[in-house]
Amino acid sequence: MTGIPAESRPIRPQKLYEQVSARLEARIIDKTYEIGDLLPSERDLMREFGVGRPAIREALIHLRNMGLIELRSGERALVIRPTPEIVVEALSGVAKHMLSAHDGVRDFQNARLFFEVGLARHAAQHATKEDIEQLRLALEVNQAALNDLPRFEKTDVAFHYVLAVIPRNPIFPAIHAAIAEWLVQQRHITLSWSGRGGAEGAYEAHRSIYEAIAARDPDRAEKAMRAHLAEVASLFWKAMESDA
Repeated sequence: MTGIPAESRPIRPQKLYEQVSARLEARIIDKTYEIGDLLPSERDLMREFGVGRPAIREALIHLRNMGLIELRSGERALVIRPTPEIVVEALSGVAKHMLSAHDGVRDFQNARLFFEVGLARHAAQHATKEDIEQLRLALEVNQAALNDLPRFEKTDVAFHYVLAVIPRNPIFPAIHAAIAEWLVQQRHITLSWSGRGGAEGAYEAHRSIYEAIAARDPDRAEKAMRAHLAEVASLFWKAMESDA
């Protein structure tokens, strides 16, 4: 429909639950129902909208998946404040579908590169002494786990998590957690690599990133992060080719 004015596009008939969900969502947005309020009972909503229980329940489930309400067994729906984690979780199914597409993994690798390079530069410029100490401790734990692959994988994620926390933006840790989950196969394969690289290479890369950030050198931090993620991507595709 690209290029067709919105007013000329065909009207898509909405299902009953979509109409109910849209009306309730509008009331939450305009604060008719505020955070902490209970929505009317299912029976009251059925009466108000003139629809059956299945449409009401589907609408409530849709609102829950949007992070707008909490559903509790035997109780009325509670309006809650959406969190970045809920928003990102809602995208998980779509992300997994995209990962399975041609070049899907490469697209996510590039997205991670864009995201983490920005975090590294920001950390080098704005990290507090406490932030740098937290990054140092994460690096120390990462090194201590070198001979324990499952533990090392967790400490690998934890090191990058510190970088996501430094900007004090709650969306960034949520994005970090999502990317870590979506690329979990890549992490396991690359850290298990027995040749040059693997866990040892990841630790050395983390050390270079930490040292650049501690030195307050954003260009060096960016270079270290780019080199790290390029090596991770290279190892992953090398492993994929060897298994083909």
